[in-house]
Amino acid sequence: MQGSKLYVGNLNYSVTNEQLEELFSPHGKVQSANVIGDKGFGFVELSDNAEAEKAKEALDGTNFEGRTLKVDEALPQRPRTERRY
Repeated sequence: MQGSKLYVGNLNYSVTNEQLEELFSPHGKVQSANVIGDKGFGFVELSDNAEAEKAKEALDGTNFEGRTLKVDEALPQRPRTERRY
């Protein structure tokens, strides 16, 4: 893994930033945990790549709040293009 930021998908819509941080904290020092609105996904950044890899291996495919999590390395954000209507 090249980065310490993880994508966390298939979240229950009621999950909070605090719950996400609490879920990942046993696997390393959480720098940030951010649930994206009511979209069912979020991002967690750990202090280093090794911790992120450990968290990914431990949590991918596990059940959290009634949903099976999809945890993977976050891809770099693509620049937004201006929409024309």
